[in-house]
Amino acid sequence: MKKFKINNGQPYPLGASVQEGGINFSMVNSSKEECGIIFYRKGVEQKERILFDQKHRIGNICCVFVEGIAACDYEYNFFIGDRVFVDPYAGKIVGNEKWRCGEFSRLLLRGGFEHGAFDWQGTAPLHIPYHESIMYCLNVRSYTRHFSSKVKKKGTFEGLIEKLPYLKQLGINAVELMPAYEFEECEWEEEDKLARAHTIEYQVEHIDEELTETLEQPRAKRLNCWGFKEAYYFAPKASYSASGNACDEFKRMVREFHKNGIEVVMQFYFPDHIKQGYILEIIKHWVLEYHIDGVHLKGKMLPVTLVATEPLLANTKIMCEDFYLHEIYKDSENPADRTLAYYRDEFMYDMRRYLKGDQDMLRNFQYHMRNVHPKCGVINYITNYYGFTLNDLVSYDKKHNEPNGENNADGTDYNCSWNCGPEGPSRKMAVRKLRHKQMKNALTFLLLAQGTPLLLAGDEFGNSQNGNNNCYCQDNETGWVDWRGLTKNSDIFEYVKELVAFRKKHTILHLDTSLSMLDRYGYGYPDISYHGEEAWKAQLEGHNRHIGIMYCGKSAEGTEGDYIYIASNMHWNMHRFALPSIANYEWIPAIGTAENQVVYDEEKNVGYIDIKPRSITVLTGKKLPQKAKPSRQINDKKSSKKGN
Repeated sequence: MKKFKINNGQPYPLGASVQEGGINFSMVNSSKEECGIIFYRKGVEQKERILFDQKHRIGNICCVFVEGIAACDYEYNFFIGDRVFVDPYAGKIVGNEKWRCGEFSRLLLRGGFEHGAFDWQGTAPLHIPYHESIMYCLNVRSYTRHFSSKVKKKGTFEGLIEKLPYLKQLGINAVELMPAYEFEECEWEEEDKLARAHTIEYQVEHIDEELTETLEQPRAKRLNCWGFKEAYYFAPKASYSASGNACDEFKRMVREFHKNGIEVVMQFYFPDHIKQGYILEIIKHWVLEYHIDGVHLKGKMLPVTLVATEPLLANTKIMCEDFYLHEIYKDSENPADRTLAYYRDEFMYDMRRYLKGDQDMLRNFQYHMRNVHPKCGVINYITNYYGFTLNDLVSYDKKHNEPNGENNADGTDYNCSWNCGPEGPSRKMAVRKLRHKQMKNALTFLLLAQGTPLLLAGDEFGNSQNGNNNCYCQDNETGWVDWRGLTKNSDIFEYVKELVAFRKKHTILHLDTSLSMLDRYGYGYPDISYHGEEAWKAQLEGHNRHIGIMYCGKSAEGTEGDYIYIASNMHWNMHRFALPSIANYEWIPAIGTAENQVVYDEEKNVGYIDIKPRSITVLTGKKLPQKAKPSRQINDKKSSKKGN
């Protein structure tokens, strides 16, 4: 192997950076042990070490510039003492290009080099405001891995590009990717986990020892398909690449999504011991190198204030469970552009409880339907990857995680679900119809609430995980999205598209400021008001499960009022709503989960609507021709008050 010419290097950036004439290497060594680089020439088992000496050290950073090395010909690792490990700043990881299936054994991973410019073709992050966003959460592999996905490059970034027409048809303008950075999908035996706790430096070999397949190695007990573990955060996951070049393929995916008006948000999970400065560098790297639009930070010890106040990230979406807003903004200061967003479970659990008819939920329902924060966006979801899918939410009372091999002890027991009768699949038509209606009810809550709706991939056509609410290890048809649901549950898919289009059409349903309950637009009605069996009188007692919500906003043209009335009844009995009268307008059913017709009582000059059990009807105000009277049907005294 050739001898390298070594010069003093630069301490930053950490890791390996390809420069003109060579590569700069920089690593942290807080010990007094000798350290350096191990080079592996591609296709050659022989390796060569470069030792850092004292002149290459600045504080606890050791750095050298290696002249004349061709990045395309070499891979590398660092060593400290006898311990060899992968560079935690490596922008490319070599050795885990194939998704691990069947028998698992430990790999010796290596750092690779990113080299060559990428043509972004003029694309850039989109900066779509939260109130205009419709998000979609997916796992790169499971989203297109099933044969029914009909994509050529299944389970890859290229596979997501193939699904772009579908996402546009659905109306999505932001995708949230579960961990798509490099992680080892193998879950090792417990004693091996403990031995390497709090470090990712576990691709270990002795300095003078060749690692061969004949050495006894620990075996993995299962796959971790989600990647919520310590990882190699600077590199896209190689096994999610169809081309063999994960770095370029990820960039190509982002570029094509941006061309189609869809943002890319990355999930990052950080265990407690990960240093905060390191986390900030990771996020900056992905924003600069991969042009992502936002991050969703997960973990307990997160530098949320550090990230939120970083000037480089001023236009980047940052989502998290909580923020120290008093540290980020002055008390009276509201940001011109909200880039922070609360990502919490309150909407999910409260809406699930209201959906299944729990008592004393109307006030919570009111709050979530109008919730907007002046300093932060609000991400709403009724399902997420951790828990039941929407189909399972209305089909199972209890989790069924036995296939995970943990005696059904994993996953949450707090699902707030209702199976609508029997547990699991049912042949009864009445049960199946009720489940479909409940799924549509849930989707209506989600897509007509203020804030940013987030769909779990596959919920739009009733994807099921057979009652498993923790599919982290199910790299099979249970964990994969089954696209046959598009045909089986086509009514749900069409309803979601209708809801998305309705939301986009009516600005009053997705404001960037809080609803005031005042006549903000000057049409004589408050921007939001609540109603019950009598107009303008909401019945919020704990035993009630029905409520009417009226919105008054500006029409798309801004020349007249836009009136919307949402009649929601999660009770098992039918309820009649008296509709508020609007001068020169009549109420027309626009969208809903049951066919509920408006009834006009000419004697009392009042409109009514009978809402069937567990159903929603959304009405819009239609302007009457001058001097015309409402042309709805006459009150039918024989109409049944029993639900179907």
